[in-house]
Amino acid sequence: MKRLILIGRSGVGKTTLAQALRGEAVCYKKTQYVSYSDVIIDTPGEYLQTAGLGAALALYSYEADVAGLLAAATEPYSLYPPNITCMVNRDVIGIVTQIDRPEGNAEQAENWLRLAGCKTIFHVNAKSGEGITELLRYLREPGEEGAPV
Repeated sequence: MKRLILIGRSGVGKTTLAQALRGEAVCYKKTQYVSYSDVIIDTPGEYLQTAGLGAALALYSYEADVAGLLAAATEPYSLYPPNITCMVNRDVIGIVTQIDRPEGNAEQAENWLRLAGCKTIFHVNAKSGEGITELLRYLREPGEEGAPV
């Protein structure tokens, strides 16, 4: 499985998504530091929200095969600059979270991720599991069981 780094503001659902991808029970847990597992690097939202810490995300991304930029459907604005993905020399995907929220606008979140440079976008609801299978399929290495041909 490709190693994925999750990047997004606080409250976007990075840790919840990491739990869902690992098949764990989904429960709220604030990430206080960069957390590693075999295939997921979970980062604190403050790294994206604080200008002086943004460079740390670039450094941690070198340890991943895929960078995942998360945007919640409920976000009022985007923290991602246009075409930011060109700064990363690996696949960068967009992940729209909290798609079940009635006040959300998943289409707007997807547009922000596309403006940032993400060409592949996933819509997920980590609590219900919607979109998780598609994301896992994308992360499989060629030849892994169940990997797309």
